[in-house]
Amino acid sequence: MTFDELYHKAKSVTNNRELSEFASAGGVGAAILSESDTVYTGVCIDTACSMGFCAEHAAAASMVTHGENRIIKMVAISSKGNIIPPCGRCREFISQLHTDNLNNTEVMVDEDVIVKLKELMPYDWRK
Repeated sequence: MTFDELYHKAKSVTNNRELSEFASAGGVGAAILSESDTVYTGVCIDTACSMGFCAEHAAAASMVTHGENRIIKMVAISSKGNIIPPCGRCREFISQLHTDNLNNTEVMVDEDVIVKLKELMPYDWRK
């Protein structure tokens, strides 16, 4: 699967909406390609008390629910279609799900810019 196809999968779930006066969802969508060539998607949930979570977390949770934990490629996008690099929490979370994720997961961080997850974490605590 190409990053262009993965981008469109993430875009298809992005739908910014208000859930309540204290929570919104869908401002960011993510798509991850697993080792089995399955695409898992997720959206962010933002809450007034900061207990929400990122789209990458939602997609990874779906993947883990289905018995997988190795990510080959990932991308997150805003509701406007802008590519968003994963935040530090998501970088760390993804890196701990499988030992290969840190060195091998490809992350689209901008249009035509793809890096390994490790490049986003140059001073990893496991060294």
